[in-house]
Amino acid sequence: GRVYSDSGPRDNWAPHHSPAQLQMRSFMIETQMKSKRILYLSLSIMAALIVAALLAPDYVTALLERPSLYPHALFVHVVASTLFFGNAVIGILWESRSLASRNAGTIISTYKTVTWIDAHFSAPMIILGVLGGVTLSVILGDLWQTGWLSLAFLLFLFSGVIWISFDIPTQYKIRERLAELDPGTEALPPDLLRLLKRRLWISIGGVAPLVIVFALMIYKPDIIPVGDWFR
Repeated sequence: GRVYSDSGPRDNWAPHHSPAQLQMRSFMIETQMKSKRILYLSLSIMAALIVAALLAPDYVTALLERPSLYPHALFVHVVASTLFFGNAVIGILWESRSLASRNAGTIISTYKTVTWIDAHFSAPMIILGVLGGVTLSVILGDLWQTGWLSLAFLLFLFSGVIWISFDIPTQYKIRERLAELDPGTEALPPDLLRLLKRRLWISIGGVAPLVIVFALMIYKPDIIPVGDWFR
């Protein structure tokens, strides 16, 4: 049933669920709140960087154009991008193996670990990778007039759209279903398994563009810049 409080409607769990389920739900809600805080902090930092670039473009450009920054920006960008990409690939393999095991405990444990790493490790690596990449693009020249660089940036944004639009909402649905499970369950419900498999395919869809991004970064092909596509 539902009860109402000053904060609005909420599920009245106590009369209908076991103490173990209540404990699991409390744990999942606490984990979700921590992940949200990390996500919001990451997005806030990204937004602050964008606002700074819009309000003081000359100052930001002068700061980023210093040649002495190039080796440091390159190091940060390569390390952060590699760690982020590697973590994403390992996460996909880890989740696929856990789903293949069909063991509820293994699947739940794997999901909790992978999502924790996404929130606490991948998000900071994304910020560092973007910050280093933007610095390099300013030093090298106009991002939108460099073919391989503009396409790589566009694909990176596309991967981010997949993550924000599909992966995050699916994660919230999975957490809601996990919160309803008894910790001792031996088999996951079919609808939860479908959600977990859907998230796996979403992750693959988000990582696929990054493979092309890495190839563009390494080979730097001479292609038409994105800025000239519609001219």
